[in-house]
Amino acid sequence: MNNIKDWDWQTGKKVLADLEKIKSAFARVDEYCVSPDGEKLAAPVLTEEGTFTVGVNGETWPETFELLWYLRFAPNGRLVGLARIDDLWTPVVDGRPWESRFEYAWDVRFGAGGKTVGVLYKRENQYGVAIDDKPWENDYLGIRDYDLSPDGTIAAATVQVEALPEADVFKFFEGVWSVAVNGKAWDKKYINTWKPAFSGDGRSVAAEIRTDICDYGVAVDNAPWPTRFGCVWEPLFRPGTSRVIAPVRDGGRWTLAEDGQILWKNRFAQLWGQKFSPDGKRLAAIASSEFGMWTIIVDDQPWPKLFGEMVLEPVFSPDSSHVAAIVKDDGLWTLALDGCPWNEKFEMIWEPVFSPCGRHVLAKAERNGKFFVVADGKVSESGYAALWSPVFSPDGAQVLLRYVVEGKYCREVVPADRLY
Repeated sequence: MNNIKDWDWQTGKKVLADLEKIKSAFARVDEYCVSPDGEKLAAPVLTEEGTFTVGVNGETWPETFELLWYLRFAPNGRLVGLARIDDLWTPVVDGRPWESRFEYAWDVRFGAGGKTVGVLYKRENQYGVAIDDKPWENDYLGIRDYDLSPDGTIAAATVQVEALPEADVFKFFEGVWSVAVNGKAWDKKYINTWKPAFSGDGRSVAAEIRTDICDYGVAVDNAPWPTRFGCVWEPLFRPGTSRVIAPVRDGGRWTLAEDGQILWKNRFAQLWGQKFSPDGKRLAAIASSEFGMWTIIVDDQPWPKLFGEMVLEPVFSPDSSHVAAIVKDDGLWTLALDGCPWNEKFEMIWEPVFSPCGRHVLAKAERNGKFFVVADGKVSESGYAALWSPVFSPDGAQVLLRYVVEGKYCREVVPADRLY
């Protein structure tokens, strides 16, 4: 797929697929997905008993499979799913299955804007990661989380490197878990390891580690932080550096640490989901300032508004000046911008989409069984049977809408100021 600048940004509407015709043409139609540019609607379809393929705008791939699921478009427009062939699983990219076959494959991820495809796999009761049909040379007894390097060519995963006999507590506390990078495990072993993360240049890997009953920390390139904490959450590299940020439990309360040293002064009942701004100068996270009450912390300062049920990860505007987050209170969802929630409430709302200038925010939301576009808190007059998140044009002047109405899948480009 071409760069977003090369998409069709001419104002107007295209009707690209008739869902009723698609449903009547196949014995079964599974979950629809839509390409980033909105030009294609795809779904796994059952053509006859035991034969699956993919329908794209109503036209089918020539290739067929025993089963096909988890169909997704990559950011660059490639269409990827997981297929079963001769009782074994493999990814399928634009209709072409990998040569590698696995007992099972899952957790498809895209690297470098969709240029590479990664997947976790199980074969011969061993586990590993494959990228673009190249499985690791070394497989492991177990696998948990993985991450792809920024260029998408290397994977890091938390892996079980030794067998753990049943009820062998002593062996458990010696540690049987580590981190494997490009298939090669670190030589240090830990009781547990979680959430590997690459640095921005792809040269370093950090992960959560557990070294004793209540001792947790972070290891970077096989070197543990010198300080241990009561618990830690996911590590994150500071942009452009080798320094690592992680939420830590210290003295019964949570705060942020950097390279093992306390970074924020304030303490919280819980803290996670830290995110850096695009310019790397600001840092936000989800926090519980008191039990059962949630908010967003930006540069160690909490939003003045608390929410009683849930707050999801912060999203910075492209210019780094604003922070938005999905929040839930009194059983309903909305969006909060810089601590101020929208007045409109919904049964569900999806991740906020900032305009390139950072002054406007769009979101997909659900109310009474229909989906709406919400712009700066204003709900669209039109409701849709299905809707995918809106997309701003590079200059912010237009918005791409991808939706289903009256049984038809449509792609429409509208002037952005029409939504506000």
